[in-house]
Amino acid sequence: MFGRLVAVQGQPGTWQAFYPGNDGTRRPADFIIPPGVGEDDLAEYLADLFHEDATPRRNTVERLPR
Repeated sequence: MFGRLVAVQGQPGTWQAFYPGNDGTRRPADFIIPPGVGEDDLAEYLADLFHEDATPRRNTVERLPR
C-alpha cells in the first residue's frame, strides 16, 4: 500500500488489518475496513483511504501473493 506492507485477513464483514513486523509479530492497523467492502474492492478502498501517502515512485496498492 504505497510502499507500506499491510496484512488483511478475513472476509467481507469481518476484515482485520495488521501491520506485520520484521520479527514475525504484527500489530492491529489504525484503520477499519467497513463490512460492505468485498474482496475485489479491497485495493481500491485502501487506495482511496490512503491516497495522501502515494508518491511518484510508490503510487499503487497491490495485492501480494500469499
